Amino acid sequence: MSGHRERWLDDDAGPLVRPYAITRGRTRARGRALDLVTILVTSGDPPPPRLRLSPEHQRLLWLCQIPHTVADLASRLELPLGVMQVLLEELIEHHLLRIDLPAPTELPDLATLRRIRDELRTI
Repeated sequence: MSGHRERWLDDDAGPLVRPYAITRGRTRARGRALDLVTILVTSGDPPPPRLRLSPEHQRLLWLCQIPHTVADLASRLELPLGVMQVLLEELIEHHLLRIDLPAPTELPDLATLRRIRDELRTI
């Protein structure tokens, strides 16, 4: 072996951080996994005084000032979905992020649905 240190990555690849290092060893969300199209937005609550937020947590809070889906966030931070779900779950547990549910829409009345059904049958 030569005297110089072997390089695993070239200069263009940048630093390599393993996913478990970003999630502090957690490999999956504790609760129900978030769907790819779940919309998240900041709650507006300040972080608890003793909570240490990672750079990834801070970036998520900054991005979620406007609503984003889980898939958008994973893409923006260039992180695997499993890592993203762990990070988002931690922010939700601390009430720093909330799931933004779409406004309920008014359903058509039963007569309208029956008329649509009947029209579709004639096709």
